Amino acid sequence: MEETAKKDDSINPILKAGEEKDIGNDGLKKKLVKEGEGWETPENGDEVEVHYTGVLIDGTKFDSSLDRGTPFKFKLGLGQVIKGWDEGIKTMKKGENATFTTPPELAYGESRSPPTIPPNATLQFDVELISWTSAKDICQDGGVFKKILVEGEKRQNPKDLDEYEVCLEDGTLVSKSHGVEFTVGDGYFCPAFAEAVKTMKKGEQVLLTVKPQYAFGEDGRSAVDSEGAVPPNATLHIALELVSWKSVAHITKDKKILKKILKEGEGYLRPYNGTMVQVKLIGKLEDGMIFVKKGHDEGSFEFKVDEVVLNWMTFVAGQQELAVIPANSTVYYEVELVSFVKEKESWEMNAPEKIEASGKKKEEGNVLFRAGNIERASKRYEKAVRYIEHDYSFNHEEQQQSKLLKVTCNLNNAACQLKLKDYRQAEELCTKVLELESRNVKALYRRAQAYIQLVDLDLAEAVIKKALEIDPGNREFKMGYRVLKEKMREYNKKDAQFYCNIFAKMNLQQANEAKQEQRTPMIIDSKA
Repeated sequence: MEETAKKDDSINPILKAGEEKDIGNDGLKKKLVKEGEGWETPENGDEVEVHYTGVLIDGTKFDSSLDRGTPFKFKLGLGQVIKGWDEGIKTMKKGENATFTTPPELAYGESRSPPTIPPNATLQFDVELISWTSAKDICQDGGVFKKILVEGEKRQNPKDLDEYEVCLEDGTLVSKSHGVEFTVGDGYFCPAFAEAVKTMKKGEQVLLTVKPQYAFGEDGRSAVDSEGAVPPNATLHIALELVSWKSVAHITKDKKILKKILKEGEGYLRPYNGTMVQVKLIGKLEDGMIFVKKGHDEGSFEFKVDEVVLNWMTFVAGQQELAVIPANSTVYYEVELVSFVKEKESWEMNAPEKIEASGKKKEEGNVLFRAGNIERASKRYEKAVRYIEHDYSFNHEEQQQSKLLKVTCNLNNAACQLKLKDYRQAEELCTKVLELESRNVKALYRRAQAYIQLVDLDLAEAVIKKALEIDPGNREFKMGYRVLKEKMREYNKKDAQFYCNIFAKMNLQQANEAKQEQRTPMIIDSKA
């Protein structure tokens, strides 16, 4: 560990202004004149920009960018300058000023550099590192190099919108655009675009060097409209600016609804199920034809979140559509959320308010259940129970109201779960009801239905028998019991057939083994 630290320190020594230390083991010395900014230093392949003055040991000046008034640029570590520069400048920070004493082996050696540098000369360079730009191999295979010309903002993960200019290696302009929009997943122009924008920040400007495999490959591309042709196996130079992007996301499990944010909203609060919202909306077909417009001229369009389908049907029935929507059409809605009224949380309510809110959610659930919106109904019943879940502070009358609501909502939710085929959840909801009312026959019957579907037939039979003891004349329970008995007979037949098949296979295997033994000759020991 100590040896590694010493080695690293010799390559990039830590210096204070006025100090001088060796860099490496080849005689290169660095004296710090002025400290730089930050902690980053350039890497091999980066394009660095420096001002310098070179003198011989006796002080004779032989070259200076300051005299020319123009900084000197080169790519670090690629042999474009003397080795002493490649080794020394990569130890510098932005804005740093240092003097490098460079032995002949890391300068011009025996060859000298007429007319001012003699053979085997030790040189001194006063160097200021102005800046550098990094060229990154963004695909890690040499296919696309990115050089940042202008830094962007901190936020990352862009989606669309770019301005670009594409040239061949000889400078021939191929394509140019201001503000083109595309989705990263779909790509645009050539494969390098999508790879590059994923690494960029808003406002960032870069120069891409794109090899054929990320451009147009062996085939090239013919001229298209105003865009020039790209020859086969051509390397492209692309000046690219990421102007902005819009977040795009699937918002449903089946990925049938795609949301693109055109304008960010305020704050962090969002409406949730049951919240009353006001919106402006425009509905369009793929060709841009508007088929509905609401909330722009005639007042806002209001509805409760998660009831939008029912409200939308009522709304459409009450107005003439602006265009006919063909069957199987993809439609586009541009929606602005104007405002919403956030419902009180349960912890913000007193006991009567909680009971009232729970009752409203229960009624909403009933309406949705009758309309066939089973998942939404289930969520309403769950919300209703959450309002009154903790009723320890309720008085006696309020606790009785709370108990009735819990029983009703959990029973109704159990019916939802049976329809949604979540039988384990249905059984758990019935258990909650029975903890409050042990002789609730509806809870017993729905629990039995869940057990039947879970193939827990013995438990189902025990539950139905208990329900019939409580209400022996209930025709629904009697019919359920007959169904259960029929299922038990079916499963018994299947079990019997299953075991018969196993025993038949075992008997066949034993018979085959016996035949094999009969065919095998007995070996008698001749010495016996």
